[in-house]
Amino acid sequence: MANRWLRPEVYPLFAAVGAAIGICGFQLVRNICINPEVRVNKEKRAAGVLDNFAEGEKYAEHFVRKFVRNKSPEIMPSVNNFFTDPNRS
Repeated sequence: MANRWLRPEVYPLFAAVGAAIGICGFQLVRNICINPEVRVNKEKRAAGVLDNFAEGEKYAEHFVRKFVRNKSPEIMPSVNNFFTDPNRS
């Protein structure tokens, strides 16, 4: 029975599902630990709605967003420039 599921054709499927589960787990832990709108402790829940804009800004402007802010939305800009630049001979 195990030989039927562990064929080499199934490995990419396992990798894709594992990556999806990893991304979901990372987002879950990130939201529980550092999202300012999620309150796990009873004392913090009793505080109600907080207008803490600085903490929300810190959560929304994370490292990846700051890194890609002024970048062009291309996956491989050098390859795109090579094929689309009219000045290349």
